[in-house]
Amino acid sequence: MAQAKVTMNCPDCDVRCASFGKHRNGLRRFRCGQCGKTYTEPHQNPLGSMTVPLEKAVLALRMLLEGSSVRSVERTTELHRDTILKLLMVAGEKCEKIMSRYIRNVPVQDVEVDEVWDYIGKKEKRVRPEDDQNLGDCYTFVAIERNTKLVLNIANGKRDQVTTNAFIEGLRNAIAPGRFQITSDGFAPYKTSIPDTFRSVDYAMLIKVYRAAPEGERKYSPAEVSSVEVVPVCGSPDPDRICTSIIERSNLSLRMGCRRFTRLTNAFSRKWENHWSAVTLWYTYYNFCRIHKSLRVTPAMEAQITDHQWSIAELLA
Repeated sequence: MAQAKVTMNCPDCDVRCASFGKHRNGLRRFRCGQCGKTYTEPHQNPLGSMTVPLEKAVLALRMLLEGSSVRSVERTTELHRDTILKLLMVAGEKCEKIMSRYIRNVPVQDVEVDEVWDYIGKKEKRVRPEDDQNLGDCYTFVAIERNTKLVLNIANGKRDQVTTNAFIEGLRNAIAPGRFQITSDGFAPYKTSIPDTFRSVDYAMLIKVYRAAPEGERKYSPAEVSSVEVVPVCGSPDPDRICTSIIERSNLSLRMGCRRFTRLTNAFSRKWENHWSAVTLWYTYYNFCRIHKSLRVTPAMEAQITDHQWSIAELLA
């Protein structure tokens, strides 16, 4: 990414200063041609009160986005794991603002929605009544535009009507008014939430029926699909556009790129806040920084939201 051009005027002479090399800390310097005074560009710390060098912070986040665990990042970068988690929280907050600011009034044609299962702290069957209600099963609801591969909205919560309603309402705020087609799986709350939220939509469910897994393979092998049923719910959905392949492929990218979603490991989230930060960071990176193989640009570039591939440092800034 090209570096933004910075100019500076002399406070005393009110004339533009000429570039005068760089300070030893990497910041650019300027000299007034009239009075001869030198100035350094304003100091900016995108990490707030954290004193971690930006280069090391970017490396840590890049490793997290490539599927490394927190302990692996700790051994490689020599940053303490608490520092890494704090860095994740800072990045997550910034990415949440980026998604809210840029994913607005996006024109869409085909939208796919799905949910990705994970758990926080412990699995649902081990949650006790006195435990924090954020523990247990945690589903990541995702909406993606089929043509641009842009993730339009995400939500974390239980797989229930309340989370579904909040997720679909957030999707309504992200897309531009107009008629479009949406496809979901057979999750029942979508049947009421989508038609109630969107008055002008073509909506269909793609329901997959799975065969029973042989004994011994239930835990480690995905179930085999025996049949697929298409159920139009409202509007006039085009049968050729009823599809969930793109969202399911993005779910695989999430499980490969975010260690917390890797199955059958001990790399699960212990706190809801850390989990949400990791999810928000991943999908913001997916939209703005990650070149999609079939598009050869980022989804945000394909959707004409931005004109260049963002860097992780730009996410932090």
